[in-house]
Amino acid sequence: MTALSQDVLGQHFINQQWIGSGPSFPSYDPIANKESPWTFFEATETQVEQAVQAAHNAFIKYRQTTPEQRATFLEAIAQEIETLKADIIQAAMLETGLPEARLQGEAGRTCNQLLMFANFLRQPNTDVQIDTADPNRSPLPKPDTRLSYLPLGPVVVFGASNFPLAFSTAGGDTASALAAGCPVIVKGHPLHAATSELVTKAIEKAVIKSQVPSGVFNLLQSSKPDTAAAIVKHPLIKAVGFTGSLKVGRILADLCAQRNEPIPFYGELGSTNPQVLLPNQLETNAESLATTQVQSMMMGHGQFCTSPGLLIALKGNSLERYKNKLALVMKEQESAPMLSSSIASQYQEKTSSLASHLATLTIAEGNAPSKEHHTQPKCFCVSANAFLQESMLQQEVFGPCSIIVECNDTDELLRVISKLEGQLTASIHGDQVDIEQHKNIIHELSYKVGRLIFNQMPTGVEVCHSMNHGGPYPASTDVKTTSVGIKAINRFLRPICFQNAPTSILPNELH
Repeated sequence: MTALSQDVLGQHFINQQWIGSGPSFPSYDPIANKESPWTFFEATETQVEQAVQAAHNAFIKYRQTTPEQRATFLEAIAQEIETLKADIIQAAMLETGLPEARLQGEAGRTCNQLLMFANFLRQPNTDVQIDTADPNRSPLPKPDTRLSYLPLGPVVVFGASNFPLAFSTAGGDTASALAAGCPVIVKGHPLHAATSELVTKAIEKAVIKSQVPSGVFNLLQSSKPDTAAAIVKHPLIKAVGFTGSLKVGRILADLCAQRNEPIPFYGELGSTNPQVLLPNQLETNAESLATTQVQSMMMGHGQFCTSPGLLIALKGNSLERYKNKLALVMKEQESAPMLSSSIASQYQEKTSSLASHLATLTIAEGNAPSKEHHTQPKCFCVSANAFLQESMLQQEVFGPCSIIVECNDTDELLRVISKLEGQLTASIHGDQVDIEQHKNIIHELSYKVGRLIFNQMPTGVEVCHSMNHGGPYPASTDVKTTSVGIKAINRFLRPICFQNAPTSILPNELH
């Protein structure tokens, strides 16, 4: 047993204590296609209650902390993650099969998110509004009203399978909730439970160092859907952050809506991230566009929420050049394992359905799998008419797969875009003439997405103030919110107006 194996307890973290016993589940090694050395206790009903109660009790004190105190806490988390980074990355490599360089970058992104919110908390609050009284206003006096924001309360965060750091235990949902003043309960993802535990150990140290209330952060490990349901249905939980599949996300969203007190469910669920190839750009750069498409699609073996899974273009010689180059580049791509055997099985099932569909043509494939649990990159082609009639062709295929939709003219291309479901992103590939001539297409596409990109691929989400990572359903469950960037904090705040309030009652930002 390695030193790292001995460091993994397999327990839950509740109210600054590690606890757990009873039935357990193993994590998974996708490279070896077998169970990892670690097992983790399944959270019980009692432990769910303990974690929620700990978060609720912490909220009474944590909501009274100053922005500076919360900023110091977030900085401490980033520092402790950096200290434990080698072990965290080692565990994540084993549990996800992702390469070290990718996880090094993700660790940096995770820390940068925390530091971004810390820096934001130290800036003047520009969202407050103050309207002073005017007792002489006619016909009625004007009262003094001042608008500020309160944290919602305990938040549940579900870790994502494909981003074990940046969208997981100390990822964007956790960082923004803690910045808002909300305690967090993370339901660790069973595919990287050891990674979640090690990140939690960093947060444990940060809680002590920053002297924030015990119970402000809790981790529950479970592989059972019933546990997830029990957490979101608990009456003391006030919001949920989720990144994952449409199927699971919709189940949890419905549970949140069916509560006696419905709560917001902020889910990022899925996207095909359409790439619209306009005529001039396609004619000039068909080969380079095909190359960058494959490179983007193969990032993380296609397991990015922003992977380009749909390409839309006009028929013609330029598109044929594009397809020929894409087929050549695809032949060079290796088959590889996915994050889990179940994800691989779903990919194989969906690509097999596409390959056997009468309306689709397989135009490109990567190298054949050398092992049973590896999956092969694929690209299909379909007519716009078939795409418009077959809803299954719009569904996300999570993995290294894309579909090209061939349109006869721009009117048909516009109909295809009008048929699209909500997306996280879409890209327009066009020169200045293309853009001027196709503004109606761009305008229509803007109402389908949360981020509209020009002449770049969608993979990669910059962590910055202006980022929007969301979109119309089913890309996300709340089109008005983002899970990345500073505005993510707004999900866990609510407005409150103070009218005619004594100065001693007002929060500092309203003085």
